[in-house]
Amino acid sequence: MQRTLILLKPDAVSQKICGKVLSRFEEAGLKVCGMKMIHLKPELLREHYAHIADKPFYPEVEEFMASVPVIAMVMEGEEAVAKVREMLGVTDSRKAAPGTIRAQFGKDQMVNVAHASDSPESAEKEVKRFFAESELFKY
Repeated sequence: MQRTLILLKPDAVSQKICGKVLSRFEEAGLKVCGMKMIHLKPELLREHYAHIADKPFYPEVEEFMASVPVIAMVMEGEEAVAKVREMLGVTDSRKAAPGTIRAQFGKDQMVNVAHASDSPESAEKEVKRFFAESELFKY
């Protein structure tokens, strides 16, 4: 079993499609281990997006991600990281394959419904960044 982090971004929350997105993951055999709504602070965003924090477009990313609370989820299942990434589609929603979540609901590279861990190693770090062990459930 593998865990992965998903952040339903401000566009998903604003469009009121979080339930639809969650349903797709659950229907694919993944289960929720933890979930909460949080307003992302600049410090957490800088840590989470450290790989792009020095890029000229980063302030726009930070502003967008802090504009509306997000829903942070930990999903668990066989090959959860790869399964979630495949279901979401490529980062740029305009290039996402038909039938993927981003193709259906996303707008562009930033306004693309969700962030998802890109590797099992990243997932482990990201889950710990957003969730205490006491907030994760086994059932």
